[in-house]
Amino acid sequence: MKFLIVRVLALGIWLSQAAGLSAQTPFQFPTANHALYTVGSELKFFAPTSPDRSWTTGSFGCVRSDGWQMHEGLDIRSQQHDRRGEPTDAVMATADGTVMYVNLKAGLSNYGKYIVIRHIIEGLEIYSLYAHLSAASVSAGQTVRAGDVIATMGRTSNTSERIGKERAHVHFELNLLVNDSYAAWFKKNGTGERNDHGEWNGQNLDGLDPREILLAEHNPVKPFSLLNFLRGQTELCRVLVRATNFPYLKRYAALVLKNPRADREGVAGYEIALNYNGVAFALMPRAASEIKGAAKVQLISVNEAEYHANPCRKLVVQHGSRWQLTEKGQREMEMLTY
Repeated sequence: MKFLIVRVLALGIWLSQAAGLSAQTPFQFPTANHALYTVGSELKFFAPTSPDRSWTTGSFGCVRSDGWQMHEGLDIRSQQHDRRGEPTDAVMATADGTVMYVNLKAGLSNYGKYIVIRHIIEGLEIYSLYAHLSAASVSAGQTVRAGDVIATMGRTSNTSERIGKERAHVHFELNLLVNDSYAAWFKKNGTGERNDHGEWNGQNLDGLDPREILLAEHNPVKPFSLLNFLRGQTELCRVLVRATNFPYLKRYAALVLKNPRADREGVAGYEIALNYNGVAFALMPRAASEIKGAAKVQLISVNEAEYHANPCRKLVVQHGSRWQLTEKGQREMEMLTY
């Protein structure tokens, strides 16, 4: 009996540890390439834009065109190839979720053939994207588990410069959805462009840095929290919008802050903190008595250090001592609050 009790206690401890590990590591690598965790092996993990470029050009952020071009995911290098040198790596779901979209027409997107999966992590909707695939093995509406094979790595794209065999990779993103009425907004505000992907157009997905997330999950000392990771984003700017009912508020209710004054007097708008990639990570309700001016969209403040460190999304611009939203910044806020 004593031995049985010890075994049961040990099993309970193991299950508790396993549950803790699961909570700390909600995301898995989308391929068998885990070289990110090996110091000095960045070129084994990332596929740079060319052999003479730094591995950072395959990472997330303002990493291209001398810091002026955004790359919104990780280009994870292939490890397996067939006789012709084509990539054969399995691409796997990063977390449990539901397949929302599968594009099998490579010519319709810079992503080539790509898949979008919806996940719920700590009550937050996160959308993973896997691009440049050669083939998909799932369909929209299908439920998947973390680690399930969803596709085969490829080199598909609609860009004039093809992805060479030597830099075959999966482009991997972790995103927040901007607006589930994006297709309607685009139809109303599009400038003659086509939208072949409805709500699953890449412009409707604002990316987080998967590298930071995967490394933070790997930290044995500090448990990872996606919500805290989001709340801890570095602010590029704050924008006041005179809008009170847009889908983002419900989808990401955990990012909406408390304001007793707005609770008492009623909400007349939201002061929204954006990171340099346009991710709205803190939304403060404001009462009418707290809002100055009549403009529907007002730039409240800019973190100049962050702007100079990461200028590539071009959301704000400085004229003399005055900052203002660019056309891209205005477009981002209109899209968010539509």
